[in-house]
Amino acid sequence: MSGYANSSEYIKHHLTNLVYGQKANGDWGIAHSAEEIKEMGFWSINVDSMVFSIGLGVLFLWIFRQAAKKASAGGTIGVAPTGLQNFIEMIIEFVDGSVRGSFTGKNPLIAPLALTIFVWIFLLNLMDLIPIDIIPWLASLMGVSYLKIVPTTDPNITFGLSLSVFALILYYSIKMKGPGGFFAELAFHPFPKFMMPINLVLEGVTLIAKPVSLALRLFGNLYAGEMIFILIALMYSGGWVLGISGGLMQIGWALFHILIITLQAFIFMTLTIVYLDMASQTEEH
Repeated sequence: MSGYANSSEYIKHHLTNLVYGQKANGDWGIAHSAEEIKEMGFWSINVDSMVFSIGLGVLFLWIFRQAAKKASAGGTIGVAPTGLQNFIEMIIEFVDGSVRGSFTGKNPLIAPLALTIFVWIFLLNLMDLIPIDIIPWLASLMGVSYLKIVPTTDPNITFGLSLSVFALILYYSIKMKGPGGFFAELAFHPFPKFMMPINLVLEGVTLIAKPVSLALRLFGNLYAGEMIFILIALMYSGGWVLGISGGLMQIGWALFHILIITLQAFIFMTLTIVYLDMASQTEEH
């Protein structure tokens, strides 16, 4: 925790994004203080979240492309599949089983979408297992004031993911049911037609709650996990006894956190499949 006045400053620094936007003087640039971040307002961008999200997305595509290039329909004769290929196939089979179990219709988009969501969010969450001081410290040597390396601790990223899913929900709801059918689904359920205003309120809240719950669930769990890592890291400044205890707690929490980051990626994927299945159904319930 060297270089920080107190533990509060240490926590605040590690929870602040690297932000690019328009400063109070009208110039565009990187914020170097919390005051500058506040001045930038809505039309600013969290550079670190975007860089790590896009970078991990590219890494995901590259890994799967490498595995696909080495794969063949029935396996190369005399050549055993590589460990990477076996691992990728295991993930694909797992996702395919989830889609088959949750999606009742036929849509060629669902399985690739589910695979992308699961692997991409898992990689975003996986950044939480990197020791919290290493990459920010390296960045500080290059003059970078703030750096958060876990994109899913940024609500802008989680809401971006959930709103993309929400757009698909609306698209397939209107495509499969038609504008009139989609409106009828909102206006005439669950109560009789003469209670249409109440139905619209209830169903509208339910509809909007889908992306909100997706985003906040993912953000809340990862933000809490990151906060625990930061609090444990504070123990290193309390002498060698607390330092050893902190190290053991970091390892224990990291091992438990593997389950959390995997589960959150799975939940986001599963709910996406279920929501799109509901949007694709044409019969009334």
